[in-house]
Amino acid sequence: MTDPEQWLLTREERANPRTRIDDTSPDGAAWVDGNLVVPLVDGAAYLADLHAVITATRPGDLVLFTDWQGDADQRLTEADDSDVLSVFGGADERGVDVRGLVWRSHLDQTGFFASENRHFGEQLQQRGAEVLLDMRVRTGGSHHQKMVVVRHRDDPSRDVAWIGGIDLAHNRRDDHRHLGDPQPQPLAEEYGANPPWHDVQVRIQGPAVHAIETVFRERWEDPTPLSRNPIRRVADALRRHDTTPDPLPEQTSPPPPAGPHRVQLLRTYPNLRHGLDYPFARGGERSVARGYRKALEQARALVYVEDQYFWGHDVAAPFLTALEANPGLRVMVVLPMHPDVEGVSRRAELLARTRALEPLWELAPDRVAAYGLENVHGTPVYVHAKVCVMDDTWSTVGSDNFNRRSWTHDSELSCVVLDEEYATALRLRLAMEHLGRMPDDGSQPDVTTTMADCLDPQGMFATYAASARALDAWHAGGRVGARPPGHLRGLPRPHVGRVEATALRAVLERLHDPDGRPAPLQQRGDY
Repeated sequence: MTDPEQWLLTREERANPRTRIDDTSPDGAAWVDGNLVVPLVDGAAYLADLHAVITATRPGDLVLFTDWQGDADQRLTEADDSDVLSVFGGADERGVDVRGLVWRSHLDQTGFFASENRHFGEQLQQRGAEVLLDMRVRTGGSHHQKMVVVRHRDDPSRDVAWIGGIDLAHNRRDDHRHLGDPQPQPLAEEYGANPPWHDVQVRIQGPAVHAIETVFRERWEDPTPLSRNPIRRVADALRRHDTTPDPLPEQTSPPPPAGPHRVQLLRTYPNLRHGLDYPFARGGERSVARGYRKALEQARALVYVEDQYFWGHDVAAPFLTALEANPGLRVMVVLPMHPDVEGVSRRAELLARTRALEPLWELAPDRVAAYGLENVHGTPVYVHAKVCVMDDTWSTVGSDNFNRRSWTHDSELSCVVLDEEYATALRLRLAMEHLGRMPDDGSQPDVTTTMADCLDPQGMFATYAASARALDAWHAGGRVGARPPGHLRGLPRPHVGRVEATALRAVLERLHDPDGRPAPLQQRGDY
């Protein structure tokens, strides 16, 4: 039996006495037992599950969600009437209480989607759902949490929540074939007109649903105005936007136990400064960073990461410590082949990636491997997943990336599961997809047979390397003959010279990867 205090944060280690998310955990724990957690790999699986649950809600049920980016016309399934507006708006119209907090976003001219998020909120408001634009963030920051909670008034055993990296937005409804969402949104040119997209969400049932609901309630009940910008507040008044959250119904007791999984929620909230801090996180909360650091101290065999970024010295530091202390430890990272942006921002992001990966390769070149993905047509797959599995024991899926922004600056939410069987199954499910062993008919193969060469972490390290070498060689040889199976490619190692790195440093550290910690913690390099 794994000792939770070796791997998970205690309440004291969370270092946020003002939060309520652990209040219903027994014996003063900062985690909750009795849950059933199911990984939903790629957006098509998650959105179909979400569609099934919300369309089955009844009057008196409660639906809560947070979103970083939203498109009201995004379909959850192939059906024409499965768009977010019809599903969430229709639920509210039949008596379900639907509430949402959507990041207000920076201006469209800066490459973001303020108008899309505003229209998303307006359209849902017109259908009766109370969806508010939330800009209670640090300057240059965002609300990056992606969760949905459904509480059933008459049957708490059906209560469910989802956490992960998937927004209710275009590009997300892709599947294991990675041919892209039928409703695409352009990325960098390498990803083509219909960008392939890899992502992960988890479905959670059991007492942890109550804690996830509390995360939403803490933000909803924050009395701070949704925006401090006077121009935005005038614009909201002229558009008659709802900027005052109505009281939520009284929170009910946690749902009954649903499974064997021990769950801990990790979050990031920044230090907002100037007396504007969140009442539920004075000075911020950095349990995401703290949780990773503690778990990495226990890792001995394999740390497996899938991430959108993996940036910077701050991220590299605990990995370096773990690799130095444990000669048998291996690290595998799956990332996008290319950034999703162009120009100076692309070079800054490549610098950030170099800062994290090059020190690891220098220390342990035979124990650190990084890969990208492509589909069978040779189009790169944009990796947006935020997944980590350590020693087939501790695993997390959430909204947070491996960078300083996610660890200190933006709001984030992650679901840790401490369970060996679950962690192993998650690792092998991802490997099955990336090695091209997923059946197209939707059947469930025998994992012990299909993935026999990956059951052992060392075997998976070697299998990924061999698969990527074969596909890289096929491309290098002019793509002659049958394409080797799988989707793994060796990750390009860009060169960023010293002069260019100096020029890019301000762009990286001010815009892309800022620090949201209080000054004393920044100075100590602590969280």
